[in-house]
Amino acid sequence: DVQLQASGGGLVEVGGSLRLSCAASGFTFDNYVIAWFRQAPGKEKEAVSQIDINGGKTYYRDFVKGRFTVSRDNSENALYLQMNSLQPEDTAVYRCAADRKKDVHPSRVTDYDYWGQGTQVTVSS
Repeated sequence: DVQLQASGGGLVEVGGSLRLSCAASGFTFDNYVIAWFRQAPGKEKEAVSQIDINGGKTYYRDFVKGRFTVSRDNSENALYLQMNSLQPEDTAVYRCAADRKKDVHPSRVTDYDYWGQGTQVTVSS
């Protein structure tokens, strides 16, 4: 079975940091583009970041540029999101998603084949 399990969320103060992880299994991880999405209460799911199959090309939404860093370890079938300078508006459930298309749109939710369970990030002011 395909699994994408996110972890590492929690409660942090404004300006703090968290590192999210996404453990993948059940598919050939290094053949898939991986992305992070988030969804806050009452809001639509939105893309946060994306990384290509080799980790050489990354994409970030403007609202996380300079604060978040995405990376992957294909030997460990793992995806990471280092989040620094967290703000209350970063509060959301964060989920990882995977797609086999190398040109998958970085923010089109419907384009991704596999989705994982989320991890809650709460930033207190």
